Amino acid sequence: MATAVKKTISLPYDLAKEAENIAREEGKTLSAVIQESLRLSKKERLKKGFNQLQGYWSQKAKEKGILTEKDLEKYLKK
Repeated sequence: MATAVKKTISLPYDLAKEAENIAREEGKTLSAVIQESLRLSKKERLKKGFNQLQGYWSQKAKEKGILTEKDLEKYLKK
């Protein structure tokens, strides 16, 4: 089971109010709203990294004339 660690953070007034409003509207604690935000942020960073890698290798494949799965199979059999 994960254990909680208490941290003190500083937020700009407007952002703090927005987080509190979200918590109240969704019936969540402020801590739950911040946790969800951090999880979503992490997910977006991972997605961005994946897309960058995918773009890099797609470009490399295009440079070698690999445009379809059949092209890839032919290239790998060489």
